[in-house]
Amino acid sequence: MTRRLPRTIVLTGASDGIGAAAARQLAGNGDRLLLVGRSREKTAAVAKEVASEYFVADFAELDQVRDLADRLITATDGIDVLANNAGGIFGRRLVTVDGHEKTLQVNHLAPFLLTTLLLDPLRSGQGVVVNTASSAARRLARFDIADLEGEHSYSPNTAYGNAKLANILFTRGLHARHGGDGIRTVAFDPGNARTNFASGSTSIPRLAYRTPLSRLFLISPEKGGANLVFFVDGEPGNTWQADTFYTETAPAGPHRTNPLVHDDALVDELWHRSAEMVGLLAD
Repeated sequence: MTRRLPRTIVLTGASDGIGAAAARQLAGNGDRLLLVGRSREKTAAVAKEVASEYFVADFAELDQVRDLADRLITATDGIDVLANNAGGIFGRRLVTVDGHEKTLQVNHLAPFLLTTLLLDPLRSGQGVVVNTASSAARRLARFDIADLEGEHSYSPNTAYGNAKLANILFTRGLHARHGGDGIRTVAFDPGNARTNFASGSTSIPRLAYRTPLSRLFLISPEKGGANLVFFVDGEPGNTWQADTFYTETAPAGPHRTNPLVHDDALVDELWHRSAEMVGLLAD
């Protein structure tokens, strides 16, 4: 059997929940883990537990994302896996210091910016990009490319569904532009896990995470983390197919999601709009 070379893995949203669970499962296999979280205290604690390096960045501030990208580029010769796992659902409509609706920025614009800024080290590592999306892209999204910020119509659930749909559209856009460079990308729904997700929001889904009955219909953080690790450790083209959305893990095959993900014109338009919103030139 050919022994796999150690990889450099960047994992965002690693301070808690399925990100922290995935970090624990990835630890000890010889790979270099670079954990990213918003809370310095929590991220440092997970990093200490798994003997990894860590970086702190709040995705509600794009300058912190730009600084994070600079630090990761300085710290690495190449990135083998970028797991865009950070995200959240919020309550009332909030606008970030960058002038963007917070749900869209934290879940989509920030990982879009981070990934784009890390394209060179990803190319160097023939990298894999794993985007944590959600079945909310199908159940909750009411996607309007002319109202990405929810200025004309807003609800926490719709904003989250739209942002998760944007994750899948971004996955397809990244594949279309950079699949030929050797970058393989996939989006997946890790499943609804018993975590602190939505706990800081006023949205209805937060109630599902607080009820004692949650153990009956939510999976464990460890299971959600294992679903993430499945794609991080999987072999593109074999374990899973690039440019595809999966629910939980791939053995059952790709899963149905919002039909808008197959709209190539929308994929391209979102890419250009996103690049404009984060101050990049669209390729």
